Amino acid sequence: MFVFALAGAVILGAADTVAHAPVGPRDVPVGVVFAVTADTTPRKRAKAVEISEDYELRLKVHKIASYATLPLFAVQYAAGNALYNADKNGNVRPEWARSVHAPLGVALGGLFAVNTVTGALNWWETRADEKGRTWRTVHSLLMLASDAGFAYTGSMGQNAKYAQADRDLHQRWAVGSMAVALVSYVMMLEPIRGDK
Repeated sequence: MFVFALAGAVILGAADTVAHAPVGPRDVPVGVVFAVTADTTPRKRAKAVEISEDYELRLKVHKIASYATLPLFAVQYAAGNALYNADKNGNVRPEWARSVHAPLGVALGGLFAVNTVTGALNWWETRADEKGRTWRTVHSLLMLASDAGFAYTGSMGQNAKYAQADRDLHQRWAVGSMAVALVSYVMMLEPIRGDK
């Protein structure tokens, strides 16, 4: 095999020494073709972004907290709706809904705090990565808006026990904040995700 490769190199080397006819003002060796492309703009080199091991750990915690949020949303919505309907219709509030609504609100607040910290730190670490930065930023801003909405919802929870207008406002903010969080959650799922 080596002999064939060596013989090929000798033959090709000899071909370059063959006399050739001049072409225009400068000579071009016979058998040599120059490929010229229309686009001569140099490509921008991709920027290397290093991601720490802490990023991976935070991402794992972020995902677990996100998955845990979904069933809590469902139960919290059911409990809140049961309380809302009982109060609106003048019925006795269901015990199960009364006993879980406030603790679930605290649990959701804790999960959102964990996700806000881990998400913000990971967003900051990848801020130099241009690929998908807008997508990640929109996700982060939506989640921060949802955080603010839930904080406001929780602050008016006590008043919702006494007046229908306050109950309506509490419900609208809770459902709206859940909707914003769910949109932000869904946009990061694999088939939809736009930052890869």
